[in-house]
Amino acid sequence: MKNPLKSIGPAIIVAAVVLGPGSILTSSKVGATFGLIGFPVVVVAAALMIAMVALSARLGAVYENSLCDELASRLGRPVAVAIGLTLFTLVALFQSSNNIALIGGIEPLFGDEPLSVNARCAVLVIANLLIIATLYLLRDLYKSVENCMKILMGLMAAAFLINFFVVFTKPRSYEPVASDGPLDWLPLLGMIGTTFSVGGAFYQAYLVKEKGWGPREVKEAFADSVVSITMLGGVTAMILLTSWRVFYGHPEAVTLASVGDVARQLEPLFGPAAKIIFCLGILAGALSSFLVNALIGGTVMSDSIGKGAKLQDRWPLHLTALALLVGMAVAIVSLAKEGSTVHLITIAQALTVLGIPALAAALIYLGIQPHLQGERRIPPLLIAHAVIGFCISCVLACMTANKVYDELFPPSPVTMNQVLEVDVA
Repeated sequence: MKNPLKSIGPAIIVAAVVLGPGSILTSSKVGATFGLIGFPVVVVAAALMIAMVALSARLGAVYENSLCDELASRLGRPVAVAIGLTLFTLVALFQSSNNIALIGGIEPLFGDEPLSVNARCAVLVIANLLIIATLYLLRDLYKSVENCMKILMGLMAAAFLINFFVVFTKPRSYEPVASDGPLDWLPLLGMIGTTFSVGGAFYQAYLVKEKGWGPREVKEAFADSVVSITMLGGVTAMILLTSWRVFYGHPEAVTLASVGDVARQLEPLFGPAAKIIFCLGILAGALSSFLVNALIGGTVMSDSIGKGAKLQDRWPLHLTALALLVGMAVAIVSLAKEGSTVHLITIAQALTVLGIPALAAALIYLGIQPHLQGERRIPPLLIAHAVIGFCISCVLACMTANKVYDELFPPSPVTMNQVLEVDVA
């Protein structure tokens, strides 16, 4: 087991950032709303993610330069900047949900009453300043992040594995009741977007270079991708199945409007420990995603403008700090308003789907370059899987854009009344 475990590294970082609080909450919401229908969706999304991460890892190993530099040399610097800006914007949206989830994981530990707005803001400011200080003070940032992500992924897996086994060893206390109302598809789209995260896959090429892998280590890179992303899919599936078992078809409406709602609904099975166990999983998810998510946007944005792609360079660190601050600012504005934090997180997660097609197209383009021959050649099967992922991402982007628009701009009652009046006339 020693050598395979040594090869696990870059992709476990991607898995940790993808399996953030948004993924945890959206998969819980999907399990409660759709039941077992969500399970095959997770399996397919994880399979597509494995292929995309493996493709990115191979590109990082066989190309001498970074991905954005390669795109700039072939298509021009503006194309590279567009890719970097797209990913940076997605990261900023994603980062706001990490901040919101950090509050959601802390609040239930202090009782049923929510923290005040000032207390929430103080927690976020302190947390982000500590992360930024860590960013600049760590000497070997990559190795520290890799080791930290392995620990946090282990903590998340253990927390939700406990939930899974306890739930399935006890019978249901109610008979499931079919829902009569329309289903909200946004959590399902959000779960797909967080499991099949091409933004995270795109960053895998940069992590492979940080690891020092080249053409001779393509087998290690592939094994790393398969093992780590399988773990991501497995934990997501456990959360979904646990939520299905506890919440699906509950005779009383289960809104899951906050992390505390999810934790409190588990108390009949787990007792007072439910809140602690679930919040530990959420906090681990928030912390694992917090820094690395910002690093993705900062590093790729810096690379796209030609300012360096290594973690020891200054520009990736500066832009990572900027991504952290933007995410914190958006989260503070969101938390200042009343409403469901799960709803805010779900919208932020679903919006990440919109940038997937451009990133997937960039990976496929670099993978089909004719000069990649011999040991540098990209397997056609890997490209085929990536093309399937690209097509699915285009469909998801269209569906998500329409759904998010409806969520943000619902039809006004006045307009509907006017329509009714016209019909009556």
